[in-house]
Amino acid sequence: MSGSEKVRRIAMWSGPRNVSTALMRSFGQRADCVVSDEPFYAAYLASTGFDHPMRAEVLASQPVDWRLVVRGLLGPPPAPAAIWYQKHMTHHMVDGFGRDWIDAVDNAFLIRDPAAVIASYALKRPGEFSLDEIGLPAQADLFDRAAQKLGRAPPVVDADDLLADPRGILAALCEALGIPFGEVMLSWPPGRRASDGVWAPAWYDRVEASIGFEPPAKRPSPILPPALERVAERAAPLHAELAAHRLRAG
Repeated sequence: MSGSEKVRRIAMWSGPRNVSTALMRSFGQRADCVVSDEPFYAAYLASTGFDHPMRAEVLASQPVDWRLVVRGLLGPPPAPAAIWYQKHMTHHMVDGFGRDWIDAVDNAFLIRDPAAVIASYALKRPGEFSLDEIGLPAQADLFDRAAQKLGRAPPVVDADDLLADPRGILAALCEALGIPFGEVMLSWPPGRRASDGVWAPAWYDRVEASIGFEPPAKRPSPILPPALERVAERAAPLHAELAAHRLRAG
C-alpha cells in the first residue's frame, strides 16, 4: 500500500461564511494533519466567470481543470501526514464537475443559519446573488450521496454549536470520524498560514486575528433586502434537513 493510500482524507463541505476557515485552523494544529484550502476555487471561477475579489490571483494559483484538482486530492498529501483535512466550498462543485471521487474520502458537513450566512456573504459580495452561491443545494446533494454510501448520516456540525462548545463539538466530530480528539485543536496562533489560499487578504481578516473559536455573537436576526430574503426563505428547508442530523456534544 502506498503512502497516499494510507492517508485519511477528510472532506469538510461548507458554504461560505460558515466558520470554515477557523475549523481548518483547528485541524491544522494537529501534529498528524495537513490541510488544503478550497482546492476547487480557481476551477469554480473559471467555470462560472464570477468576478470575486482577487479573481486573477486565484486563477493563477490553482488548476482550473476540475479533473486535475481531483487527481491531486486523491494523490499524495502536501506533506507527510496521517490525516489530510480538505476544506471544500459546496458551491464550488458546479454542474459538470465530477463527484465520483467523493466516494473515496471521508465526508463531513459544516452548516450555519442561512440568514446569517447571507448577511455575512453580502458584506464581501455586494449586490444580489443566488441560492447556489451560498452552496446549500449542492451541500444537500453531497450529503445525500455521502449518506447513501455510508448507510447513515455523515457528520454534520452546526457553526453556532461549534462556537458555543468547541471542545464538546470537536470531540463529537472526531469520534464520528474515528480519529482522536486533542486539546491542541482548541486554539492557534494568530496570523496567516502558508496553507491559506492566495485570497486570504480578501476574506480572512477576522480569522487571522483569532486565537481560537469565539463565542457566537448575540445579534438579532439580520434584516435582508427583499431579493436576499427570498434566497434565505428558499435556503431554510435545505438547512433544516441537514440540521436534523447535527452532532451534539457527548
